[in-house]
Amino acid sequence: MLRNINIDQHKQLLLLALPMILSNITVPLLGLVDTAVIGHLPEAYFLGGSAIGATIITAVTWLCGFLRMSTTGLSAQAFGLNDLNKNLLVLLRGIVVAFAIGFIFICLQSPFLNMALNVAGGSEQIQFYARQYSEIRIWGYPASLANLVILGWLIGNHQTKSVMWLLIISNLLNVVLDLLFVFGFNWQVQGVAFATLIAEYFGMVLGLLIISRRYKKQAIKLVNEGKILFSSLIERASLLHYFKLNRDILLRTLCIEICFIFITFQGAKLGDNVVAANAILMNFLLLISFGLDGVANATEAMVGKAQGGRNSNQLKNIVNISLFWTGLFAVGYSLLFFFLGEQLLTFISDIPSVIEFAKEYLFWMILLPIIACWCFLFDGVYIGLMQARVMRNSMVFSTFACFFPCWWVLQNVLPQNQANHALWAAFSLFMLARGASLIWHYQARIKQC
Repeated sequence: MLRNINIDQHKQLLLLALPMILSNITVPLLGLVDTAVIGHLPEAYFLGGSAIGATIITAVTWLCGFLRMSTTGLSAQAFGLNDLNKNLLVLLRGIVVAFAIGFIFICLQSPFLNMALNVAGGSEQIQFYARQYSEIRIWGYPASLANLVILGWLIGNHQTKSVMWLLIISNLLNVVLDLLFVFGFNWQVQGVAFATLIAEYFGMVLGLLIISRRYKKQAIKLVNEGKILFSSLIERASLLHYFKLNRDILLRTLCIEICFIFITFQGAKLGDNVVAANAILMNFLLLISFGLDGVANATEAMVGKAQGGRNSNQLKNIVNISLFWTGLFAVGYSLLFFFLGEQLLTFISDIPSVIEFAKEYLFWMILLPIIACWCFLFDGVYIGLMQARVMRNSMVFSTFACFFPCWWVLQNVLPQNQANHALWAAFSLFMLARGASLIWHYQARIKQC
């Protein structure tokens, strides 16, 4: 009987995970296309400038990743309780918060961009194109943050096929506009920025249409009960729980953002070729992380539903099955970069100095899937459990007790021309420490159950 249950759960996990893997991969693939389009312009500072600008803009989007994570966990638990009203309120509350944050950043864009670019550094050309890119992309914040909520809500409600088509369609639009604006209209860095801006708003509208079409009657009922809807949105206990949960996820995300931004900005200080090569490698890393997140996203939804239904045995089975599949996919990614890494580099850029420099760091891309897959998976487990405090503590430890001490030691030991290896070694230790600390906590939790 247990064997049959496990087979069913394997199927359920894969039915949720495979659409998420396909859809998640479109996000870094889009980044690779953006990088490839800019990477075939004649100078490295085009790629370096767009990389710095993208890092500044996506820093806020990633920092607000709590909108997706909390929405997934809360909606998955509401889904497990079969409470549709509560489920839709999770969606609405998240969108309201997303729009509020987006408009704040638009209003404060001048001091925000000035401060970020001053911290980033880099050559005069990199600064120019980074500002050009950022001043366009910042207008997309309301849509990009609302998209986090929409995607999180669809994942929590086990609608991963809808997520897949939503991301594929909006990202294909982005690719088409990239090619049109950069090569057709010769807009260079501005073309990539405008393409992404348009695709973000298109994705938001399409996502809301997908949800409204399926839950139209219930949504109309909630709107008609305006007073009840408003009182539910501002209900004190729910708001306190929502913001407490998001506070911990925000702090957790802030730590990983610090590491990513540090790698990009530190690379800029090492030279244009370094920051350009790191931009390519970071896109490879995103390809790994978003793919492995497909299993983690499925785990979030299934763990959240099991937790909402108070089924501890099912929860344990889900985690064990997820461990198997995330390990398998990690090996697949390592083999991909082992056999095809150099071909991917030449596809993205034809600047010889950038390609040769990036080749020296490909072995980190071969190692990272095996090192990092465990932290991605257990992030999904703890999002489903809505135990954000554990994720926060793990991330703080990994950032300040592992990443920065490792980088500081290695950058003082390695010669100047190998300084970039200190960044990637520190990042690898950071990912390993995240996974190890979450596994340790999960094993202790299981023993107490």
